[in-house]
Amino acid sequence: MPASIEINNLTKTFGCLTAVDNINLTAYPSQIIALLGPNGAGKSTLMNLIAGFLSPTTGKINILGIDNIENPILAKQNIGFLPEGSPLYYDMSIKKFLCYMAELKSQNTQEVNKVISLSNIEDVAYQKIETLSKGYKRRVGFAVSILGNPPILLLDEPTDGLDPNQKEHMLNLIREMSKNKTIIISTHLLDDAQSIANRILIMDKGKIKADGDLEAILKQTRTTSLENAFIKLTR
Repeated sequence: MPASIEINNLTKTFGCLTAVDNINLTAYPSQIIALLGPNGAGKSTLMNLIAGFLSPTTGKINILGIDNIENPILAKQNIGFLPEGSPLYYDMSIKKFLCYMAELKSQNTQEVNKVISLSNIEDVAYQKIETLSKGYKRRVGFAVSILGNPPILLLDEPTDGLDPNQKEHMLNLIREMSKNKTIIISTHLLDDAQSIANRILIMDKGKIKADGDLEAILKQTRTTSLENAFIKLTR
């Protein structure tokens, strides 16, 4: 099966800080990859590099065989990205904002209606974004990320601010979408990672410390829980 994402010797520095340190990673369709690590581990930087919002200091990233430095627009067309602080136009209604974003992505109104339904935000579709709770704003950001049905989703803290019912809906939707997508989720919630991911990456100080399913990581760390494995690899 062809790889969706290929990362080779990827490094990103900010002055004397190395945020991502010589990472190699290959991801495939139908994988839900949970990206775990303490604050400052490099998770958000790695997501932004894959999405093409940051340029690497050294190394290569291929998106479906497309170099995201040499052909950034073509590579980005295959990625839906929900960043940690998803940019929203607060004075617009949800529907108007999504129509605007759809136009930028060359999508139609039918696609907007589809993502509104999938994101479960029909009941507030005509409210201004500034009036929404944190959870609803997160779901609007998610709706933007899935416009056009991209084959790769990068979701930074997708359940942040969601109540238990909203969280369950989001996780079930991600599971369903993963059947024909590659999905990378950055999260601090170990329970989310265990319940949804079929592959777990643990980062610390810019490096990948563990990569595999839960059983493999527990075996590597000689621990009996993901929490203990996380602590052992990142303390």
